[in-house]
Formats: sequence, C-alpha cells, structure tokens
Amino acid sequence: MDHQTVSKSASPAEKPVPSQPEIDPAQLVSSQRAYFESGATLDVNRRILALQRFYDAVKDHEPQLAKAMKEDLGKSAQETYMSEVGLVLSETKYQIAHLRSWSKPQLKTPSIINFPALSFDVPNPKGVVYVMSPWNYPVMLALEPLVGAVAAGNCVIVRPSDSAPHVGQALASLIAEAFDFRHVACVLGSHDIADALLAQPVDHVFFTGSKGVGAYVMEQAAKIHASVTLELGGQSPCIVCDDAHIKVAARRIVFGKFLNCGQTCVCPDYVMVARSAHDAFVAAVKDEIVRQFGENALDNPDWGKICKPRDYQRILGLVDPAKVVFGGQHDDAACRIAPIVMDNVQPADKVMSQEIFGPILPIMVFDSIDEAWSQIRSLPTPLAAYLFTHNQSIIDYYLKQLSFGSGCINDTIMQVSVSNIGFGGNRASGLGRYHGKFSFDTFTNYKAMLKKSCLIDLPMRYQPYNSLSNAVIRLLVR
Repeated sequence: MDHQTVSKSASPAEKPVPSQPEIDPAQLVSSQRAYFESGATLDVNRRILALQRFYDAVKDHEPQLAKAMKEDLGKSAQETYMSEVGLVLSETKYQIAHLRSWSKPQLKTPSIINFPALSFDVPNPKGVVYVMSPWNYPVMLALEPLVGAVAAGNCVIVRPSDSAPHVGQALASLIAEAFDFRHVACVLGSHDIADALLAQPVDHVFFTGSKGVGAYVMEQAAKIHASVTLELGGQSPCIVCDDAHIKVAARRIVFGKFLNCGQTCVCPDYVMVARSAHDAFVAAVKDEIVRQFGENALDNPDWGKICKPRDYQRILGLVDPAKVVFGGQHDDAACRIAPIVMDNVQPADKVMSQEIFGPILPIMVFDSIDEAWSQIRSLPTPLAAYLFTHNQSIIDYYLKQLSFGSGCINDTIMQVSVSNIGFGGNRASGLGRYHGKFSFDTFTNYKAMLKKSCLIDLPMRYQPYNSLSNAVIRLLVR
C-alpha cells in the first residue's frame, strides 16, 4: 500500500477536564509522614483490608477507566481491561495472597563466631513513596506500583501524567474512594507540581518514563537521599531465526508491536530475521496485520491513536517511504497512524536512531546469528529482547550473554503479565524491578538483625590479643 495521508475534518473540541483543588506538596507529604509514623500502615491485616478495598474500587470504576482510556488513547474497552485493568486486579490478588508470609521476619543462618544467636531480616516499609507514572499505560503504570507500596506498608503519592488528563481524573476519583488521602493520594497537575513533589523529603521515588527525565529524577532524589526505581525504555530487539514457526512469530510480533499503537515500552522496536526466512516472514506479517486490524486500521474502531501531537509528527518523520512495504495511512486531525512495515532497514536509517514508540515495524536481515548479536550490542541496553527459535544453543547465548531487562522466547511482551517474575530494566533501560515479591521488596527496607545470647561469649574477640586468640579467630573466620 502507498504511504499516504487520509484527510479528515478536525474532531470536535473536547470538553475541558475538571481541575483538582490546589494541593500544597509540603503539607501533603507532612500529613502522610505523620500518618506513617503513627503506625497506621504497619499492621498486615489493615494492609490486606486496604488492598481488598482498592480491588473492589478498581472493579467498580472499570467503566470510568475504560471511557477515559478511549478519550485519551483511543483504546477499546477490551484492550483496556486486558493490558491495564485486568493486570492491576491480578497483581492486587497476588499481593494479598502472599502478604502475610512476605511480612514475616526471614530467618538466616548466623556465622559460627556468633554462636549461639539468631540472625534475621525484618521487612519494614520505607515510609512515603512518590510514584510518577506515564501516559502510555496510565492505569497499570500508576496502580501496580501503588499496590506494591501499600502492600509493603507505605504511604503513597501518585502523580499521573497530565498528557492523559481524563485517565488522571478517573484515577483520582478511584484512589479517593479507596484510601484516606493521608495513606494514598493522587495529585493531578503539570510538571511544576511533579517537580514540587520531587523536592519534598519522600523516602522512595518510583518513576516510569523517558531516559532524560529519569536521569533528572535520579539527580533530584539524590538530594533528598531517597532510593529510586527507574523504569525507562530503549530499542527492544526481536530476532526471528530460520527454524522459527513463522506464522506464530508473525502473529505474536504483530500483537506485541502494535498493541496500544506501538506506544509500549517493551514492544519489539525492530525485527531481525534470518535471510532464508525473510520473504515468508514479511508475507506473514502483512497477512497478520490485515487479520488483526483490517486492510486499513483507520477504519477499525478498536485501533487507537497517538497520544501526543508532537509524537505523531515525530513518528511520521521516521518513515522512509521508499522502504514502506505495507500500510502508512494516517489521519492528521485524529493523530492516528495505521501499522507501517518497513523492509530492508539498515542500522544507519533514521528509524533506527531512536526508540520508535509508535506503529512502525522495521525489518532487518541477518546472515549469521552473530550479526544479530552485534546489532543488539551496538545500541544501549534494551528494556526487553525477544527471540523466536527452537535452537537451544542460540537460546542459551540469548539468556546468558545478552544484557537486557526482560524478554520472551517465542512470544513478545507477555512477560509483563506474570506476577512472580520481576520486571525492570538494566543499565540505560532502568534501575530496579517490580511485580509480585519484587514490588514488595522494592518498597521495603530490610533491617539486618542479630540477636545474641548472654550465656556464652567468645573471649578471643576482645583485647588484649595474643597468639591463641589469633589462632582461634583465624580458625573460625575464614
């Protein structure tokens, strides 16, 4: 299909989103600090009740969340549930089911030099947590960190992105219904309010977003001695080997790449396919796009839109019309771009210069698997990497020698749906992990404790030292 523009009249003006009453960041953090120090969040039974209330509130507010997602991102109700609301509900149930065992002191084996003694880690909440969430998955990426922080016993301030204002309002309503604001508060507003909160003495900052802003967040957090979790992004590769099941690979890559119109931090940014499988793969990708979205996705009411007008223009600027082999229709008025497939892409092409974060699938060819490994290593460490093969030696290399945050073998993006494996980046793609127990650990300060008996003491540890004490210490500590 030709790369073309579909001219349509401008959409009617949206109704203004109601503004939130002005909030004093310093007063809010002070209120949450006092609530935390009162011990109100420490009791595990109260945490479980809070999470159960939250779970019920999410279910009750699902229609409002779906409507807001349609307004801001054009997402269908099913996609909103599958990729956002349902994952939040599942994560909340998982936290509730395991919270009692996670909250208990963890016994460790003490060293012989401390005999008799008990050693253990005591999980304590960090205090006040600040969650800065993005616009691309504005429900899941605001609420999943919230769930982990509440499970760990913290107070939480959530600041949703102002680029998804309808979702922000829906989240504020949900959170206000589920929690006392001293426990969990949702703060709406511009970057000014985000910066003002970042200057307050919180104990942990959880940020999801771009690398540039992530570096700034880390710098500001260092000034207040707050620990940080950074969930960033990167150019996530996907390798299709010659032994891959081509139709299955095409179906799952098309799903992962074009979910949320490609505005997914872990979606395959580009595909490298073995030369012998190239023609069959490209044909299968074209067929699969038509099967999932129709001949022209702009005619599909379930196909979403690009959230920000400037990103819409940026994405179109990455397209080389000479390399487009499928799609390319776009609607300037609605900021909608149909899936685009670019073939025979080279590393120096503009589309390979940055994380795409949109519905463009660049396809590259490799003659040996070493070429694919070299291409991945030529770019900063990605948030995810995907591999389609049944060759165990290639799988072993992918698992042991490539650096990336998370991934799938013979699928894409579905690792984020599993609560009992940690999700996060590495190096340029992020710092820290969450989901399931990893979320609890992220928002927990583990006190390392030793409890000694007063009945037996080891005299050799005390001065004055002599040859006997030296010999005994060397025997026991080695």
